[in-house]
Amino acid sequence: MRRRLTAILAVLAAAIAAAGCARAAPAPATGAKVLVIAEENHTYDRVIGNPDAPYISMLAERFGSAANMDAGYPPECPSLAAYLLMTSGSTHGICDDGDPAAHRLDSDNVFTQVAQAGREWRNYAESAPGTCATTNSADGRYLVRHTPAAYYTREATNCRRWHVPLGDLTSGALHDDVTGGSLPAYAFVAPDACHDMHGAPPCPDRLVASGDDWLRQWLPQILAGPDYTAGRLVVIVTWDEGSATDNHIPTVVISPKTVGVHATQPYTLCSILRTTEEILRLPLLGCAATATSMRSEFKL
Repeated sequence: MRRRLTAILAVLAAAIAAAGCARAAPAPATGAKVLVIAEENHTYDRVIGNPDAPYISMLAERFGSAANMDAGYPPECPSLAAYLLMTSGSTHGICDDGDPAAHRLDSDNVFTQVAQAGREWRNYAESAPGTCATTNSADGRYLVRHTPAAYYTREATNCRRWHVPLGDLTSGALHDDVTGGSLPAYAFVAPDACHDMHGAPPCPDRLVASGDDWLRQWLPQILAGPDYTAGRLVVIVTWDEGSATDNHIPTVVISPKTVGVHATQPYTLCSILRTTEEILRLPLLGCAATATSMRSEFKL
């Protein structure tokens, strides 16, 4: 445990030191990449500063935290709307958690944009039973509604290649035989229901602690990878929604240039899409066109 903690702190210290002299956000570098990790169903004050979430709280303090982030859609709507909003700029009028058989969306989305730009994407899904799995797993740990790529019909072919099981730490962080250890231009990471704070019958009761521990294991692997150490990668950890009445959600932004940022501007999940598209130099979709960009405040 002590060795792991030392390694985590070393990675974070190196990233912070590299960012220490940054004053203004330059244009996104050629080859810039974005990785989004989506957690579940907790409001800002149930995560940031929670004793069960010391790692996330530390990331928010050291790198960047959006203190005024709202999911940006009605809180009575469940998860799927959030995942569609942050990848296509619209909920498409959906306010349920139906699987792709119920919601076949022939619409523009960030996955299609990346592919059309000649680059690759991945929707990494922990505990997925296979590639582009379109139904929930029997144990409830893989929930297809948390993997938006499966819903977009324009990416059906790529979904069978690029919507993939996350794997485990022994195989390397987000590593597969296509990327060869280097991340794709856009990665959307869906921890399973035991690790995204959602919960399922086989999961521990302390959902926030389980999610925090999962991030503590995975993020140092990502931050030690070639994309982050070369300054190409921005990591965004966000939540789909808060509660049935409050969609004030946590969001943490990690990059070599983002150091001690406590952002107060109002943002939504549409802001995450806009920021992603700006970094990847893609056209703005749907609500991203009018959302507030996060690049300036987070020095991206």
